[in-house]
Amino acid sequence: MTDKVVPVVTRADALDTNTEQSGDAVRRSGVSPQHTPATRLWFGQVSNEPGFRSPPHHHGEAETGGYVLKGHGRIYFGENFDEFVDMTEGDFVFVPPNMPHVEANMSTTEPLVWLTCRTPDNIVVNLPDIQDGALPGYKRA
Repeated sequence: MTDKVVPVVTRADALDTNTEQSGDAVRRSGVSPQHTPATRLWFGQVSNEPGFRSPPHHHGEAETGGYVLKGHGRIYFGENFDEFVDMTEGDFVFVPPNMPHVEANMSTTEPLVWLTCRTPDNIVVNLPDIQDGALPGYKRA
C-alpha cells in the first residue's frame, strides 16, 4: 500500500523559525523542507521591525523572489552596498544567486512584512556587518 499524497497546510500561527536567519530580518517558513514534504522550495514570511535591517548576506545558488505585503523595504547591493532598489506594498523583487545584499526597513515607525520564495532551500550566507552610515538614506529606529 502506498502513502496517500495530500496538500500540506501550515497555519499562520505555526510558521517555522527553524530556518536560516540574518540578524534583524526574521524568516519564518510556511513551505520548506524543515516541516513539509517540499524538497526544492522554500517559501515564507520575512519581517523587519521599524528601522531594522539584515547584515550583509547572500543566498548562495538560490534564486530569490519577494513580494511586499506591508511597508517600505530597500535592498542595498553593489561593491560597497551603495546601490539600492526600493519596494512598497504590492511590489515584487528578484535577487540573483550569490548577490551580497542588505534588506532594510526604511520606516522607523511601521514594520516591513514580505513573502519570500527561493529554490532549492533557504540558503543564507551571512557576511561581515557594515556600519549603518554606509547605507545611503538608512536610519535605525
